Amino acid sequence: MNKLAPSILAADFAALGEDVKRVENAGAQYLHIDVMDGMFVPSLSLGFPVIESIRRNSVMVFDVHLMICDPDRYIQAFADAGADIITVHAEACTHLNRTIAAIKEAGVKAGVALNPATPLSVLDYILEDVDMVLLMTVNPGFGGQKYIESCTEKISRLRSMIQERGLETDIEVDGGIKLNNVQKVLDAGANVIVAGSAVFSGDREKNVEEFLKILNGK
Repeated sequence: MNKLAPSILAADFAALGEDVKRVENAGAQYLHIDVMDGMFVPSLSLGFPVIESIRRNSVMVFDVHLMICDPDRYIQAFADAGADIITVHAEACTHLNRTIAAIKEAGVKAGVALNPATPLSVLDYILEDVDMVLLMTVNPGFGGQKYIESCTEKISRLRSMIQERGLETDIEVDGGIKLNNVQKVLDAGANVIVAGSAVFSGDREKNVEEFLKILNGK
């Protein structure tokens, strides 16, 4: 099943609770929450108190994307704050297997993210252990970037890897996804779609509805 994950990095932080509720009521299944430390990526973003606050008012799946160095330090804290899925970057983990095990021990689903230039081969010995792979389709750190076209083939190759191994791993894509290119990434094999400005610019409800029409094949 295809799922829409609006990214609150593009939301109105002066009315964050309202924005979250609007996309939830419109039918979005996941909420994508980017956590940035100013080291792994240049930007800084929200942390535990914000996640805890919106968790109290939402039943969406909280899809927490850690763009931080040494994420092991905070896995339990993000699980306690309300994460349902914690995704870490392969590039940020010294011992990726250990990090994935720690996420599962915290009682949440585990994801691994790859930057656009990171090869799929880093997944060779971890793919069976994760629930989701997040392919970045822009270089992480800032919203509003243009989709990197070469990532479409990468999505297709990952879907083939998953099918060849008989797995049901989700493929999430994040970066530059809009209404005019989302079908392309779905056709390539992605099934969890992150959209930031394409959801939170203008009419939130209408944007979610338009995405869901495409995701549901209508």
